[in-house]
Amino acid sequence: MNKRLEHLQQLYARHSPFLKERIRQYALLIRFHRPIGSLLLGWPALWALWLAAQGWPDGRILLIFILGVFFMRSAGCAINDFADREVDLRVARTKDRPIATGRVTAKEALGVFLFFITLSLILVLQLNTLAIYLSFVAVLSALVYPFVKRFTYLPQAFLGFAFAWAVPMAWVALTGETTKVSWLLFVIVVLWVMAYDTMYAMVDREDDLRIGVKSSAILFGDADKLMTGVMQACVLVGLLMLGGQLDMQWPYYLGLCVAGVFFIYQQYLIRDRDPSACFHAFLSNNWFGAAVFVGILLNYEIVAP
Repeated sequence: MNKRLEHLQQLYARHSPFLKERIRQYALLIRFHRPIGSLLLGWPALWALWLAAQGWPDGRILLIFILGVFFMRSAGCAINDFADREVDLRVARTKDRPIATGRVTAKEALGVFLFFITLSLILVLQLNTLAIYLSFVAVLSALVYPFVKRFTYLPQAFLGFAFAWAVPMAWVALTGETTKVSWLLFVIVVLWVMAYDTMYAMVDREDDLRIGVKSSAILFGDADKLMTGVMQACVLVGLLMLGGQLDMQWPYYLGLCVAGVFFIYQQYLIRDRDPSACFHAFLSNNWFGAAVFVGILLNYEIVAP
């Protein structure tokens, strides 16, 4: 027994540096150090959970969605970098990513993708049957999105669909069905994602034009600021309509006012189309999502019986 334990310790000591390095590279692959993607994916799910439950949702379902957001975002990063392994080398912002530099192989990236997709499916199996069926659409959208930028100038619409799909899934998980309100929120989230991902695409526009990658920032051209502003205005109008249909009270609308200030700030940041400022405008959408959520939360905590 002692000899076996000693042998295991020797094996660990021999392979520990390698294992630690692989884990570090996989963490970089899934952007563990940059949680903005998980946050932007998570806010719509939290909006939907609170609105569907009209307050605090079931704790088990809440935990499933929080973990699911992290797992699906991680899977999305892995398959995205697999799809872009040739492109990332030619873009200044992405040339140091693990696959682009050869620190992670394409096969390893596929393995990481399958690992997190499997974890996500295990979580989904804890939900009702309709939610399980909807989850296959989520997996398909995660697979398709990284490749559509080769064929369409609106990959942002596909990303919006993928991120917004958390809304009907959350609604179904809690209530067993979707409603007109849930689909209105779905459309709102699609438009929000399209707006902020267009700002994100503005960061890489020159590189994308050079290498032939398509994006809404290229499609809109000089009208990019106008189009993001129009989409943001539609998001706010949609959220106002949502509030009216659900009889939301003043905390919700106060949250929308704060969120609207972030939209104005983002338009200020992108005014000169400076890549660094456009990136900061993209990042500030986390605070937009948080402001809306706090408004929803306080509506049910302070006003609703």
